[in-house]
Amino acid sequence: MKSTAAYGSWPSPVDAALAAAHDGRPEYLGAVGDELWWTAPRPAEGGRRALVRRRADGTEESVLPAPWNVRSRVIEYGGRPWAAAARPEHGPLVVFGHFPDQRLYAYEPDSGPGAGPRPLTPVSDVGGGLRWADPVIHLDRGEVWCVLEEFTGPAPTDVRRVLAAVPLDGSAADDRAAVRELSDGRHRFVTGPRLSPDGRRVTWIAWDHPRMPWDGTEVMLAELGPGGTFRGARAVAGGPAESIPQVEWDTAGRLLLVSDRTGWWNLYRAEVDADGGVGEPLALCPRAEEFGGPLWKIGLNWFTPLEDGLIAVVHGKGSTTLGILDPERGTLVDAVGPWTEWASTLAAHGTRAVGVAAGPHTSYELVELDTRTGRTRVVGAAHTDAVDPAYHPEPQVRTFAGPGGRDIHAQIYPPHHPAFTGPEGERPPYVIWAHGGPTGHAPLVLDLEITYFTSRGIGVAEVNYGGSTGYGRAYRERLREQWGVVDVEDCAAVAEALAAEGTADPARLAVRGGSAGGWTTAASLVATDVYACGTIIYPILDLRGWATDETHDFESQYLYGLIGALEEVPARYKERSPIEHVDRVTAPFLLLQGLDDVICPPAQAERFLAATAGRGVPHAYIAFEGEGHGFRGADTLVRALEAELSLYARVFGVERTDVPGLEYRT
Repeated sequence: MKSTAAYGSWPSPVDAALAAAHDGRPEYLGAVGDELWWTAPRPAEGGRRALVRRRADGTEESVLPAPWNVRSRVIEYGGRPWAAAARPEHGPLVVFGHFPDQRLYAYEPDSGPGAGPRPLTPVSDVGGGLRWADPVIHLDRGEVWCVLEEFTGPAPTDVRRVLAAVPLDGSAADDRAAVRELSDGRHRFVTGPRLSPDGRRVTWIAWDHPRMPWDGTEVMLAELGPGGTFRGARAVAGGPAESIPQVEWDTAGRLLLVSDRTGWWNLYRAEVDADGGVGEPLALCPRAEEFGGPLWKIGLNWFTPLEDGLIAVVHGKGSTTLGILDPERGTLVDAVGPWTEWASTLAAHGTRAVGVAAGPHTSYELVELDTRTGRTRVVGAAHTDAVDPAYHPEPQVRTFAGPGGRDIHAQIYPPHHPAFTGPEGERPPYVIWAHGGPTGHAPLVLDLEITYFTSRGIGVAEVNYGGSTGYGRAYRERLREQWGVVDVEDCAAVAEALAAEGTADPARLAVRGGSAGGWTTAASLVATDVYACGTIIYPILDLRGWATDETHDFESQYLYGLIGALEEVPARYKERSPIEHVDRVTAPFLLLQGLDDVICPPAQAERFLAATAGRGVPHAYIAFEGEGHGFRGADTLVRALEAELSLYARVFGVERTDVPGLEYRT
């Protein structure tokens, strides 16, 4: 028999510290001999990323102790930060980027005590310095090939990116001139180079402003000349309106690539003849599904060739799964298991494919699929129940009707508690979650931050508004020049539908989001009266400022597609910017900001607060020193989550004694 208590007031064992301890997921998976390696979050260690290895006997251990932080800042969102080569005689050699100084280091973890990491690259005092990503070790050449991001001046857009070869002997540790540049710098953005099986050619992906990589990219191909030089680099696939987020070689020396030329990211294969000519790409498994995604980080991968000629692929519509594709027959066999989301990282381990997957009741873990038996098993970072699973909500995957009848995809997490229910006739409060990006996606996975609210009697609705990935290019491009309109309308449509059907209390609706989701939250408080309050997390608030050197290079021209060119539609920038319309904000809000954020800088939040001051709207502001774009430290995560609950308790009229109050300004 369940006890009855007001929604939002239920006691819960899922506290903010528990949710913070399980924040983040494994990334950048790789096979090193008979071992698996990956990076893992460490919220309790200042939010660093640890490099973890799973030995052949199944034991897991950190490769590097704290404070080593294996994370790249290339394009600020980063990229693959490590590579390792198995050496049977000497043990593995790993090359990795260290977050604080962004230098590349070489390390031999099995060489015995006292032999620590040694630097391979120098430090630069110009702008953001030198940064590296997507490394590949070439022992026969004594080099590691990677992406080099080099700042040439103080502005965030004073930057160039090239493919580079770094000597493994450490000769470039204090000498930038010892780094050999491989590409000619004609493109603003590049991914790491991939060498063909015969060692004759190299391929990579490139694109330029104002395109984002989900708008259009090109596959580049070059001959490998004497001394490891790249010769005759030319585009062989892609273009301004075709997004290709990944390219690799198969064992026969053919190009494998993901392209959205049909409106869906599908997998293709292209023949390369003896003279380097490339044939028309052939679709290997044409479907109205996604076999790729947005390239937010350099080195993401959605497919990997296996040694037997099969290809492991992450694919799906909305949710994703791991499949094994036979490229000759076009058949695709999917893994069986409880997982509904596979991350964009895969590794080939002989005839086995390994990925990172999660489901509604499991956190992200390493899962292996054996192509010979079809069996799956968890092989690393295994999910453990941090709390009785009875406290987790049962998500509902739904499609709502938006303006004009357009589809809006969402996941609904109703309030849920094994021992409590709400009073008869009372409707629960709901928080609408707007994901970041905005070219992104809210996955259907276990999230203790969601459980934190639902186990207290507050429902959550994650909205994959128009512009989200996972539903094809047409859905993605609903946001073209409509940012601040379609996303706001879609979130409001879901909120109002939940209220109209009796699922949610129309007087106790909130909206929250971080980054682009913070923008949508602020824009929603300006443009609608649907919400009783909002939580705005490291947001974009001033479009003109963001378009004029107030953000980093990678997204500095993102607004060309989302809003339009500033010089052509300046009035639209003013019309859409929340900072221009603070007089329309009447609902209380909480603003959370990292003071080291170079993507959505604190200056925007501070201008917004200054414009809000004295208008009589209760609001709270918490700024976190040492935090950038995306909170990582455990203390920050706890404070932010408790502050958010404190806001809802006040606005929704709920008594809670388990979170500190907020200091409100008016």
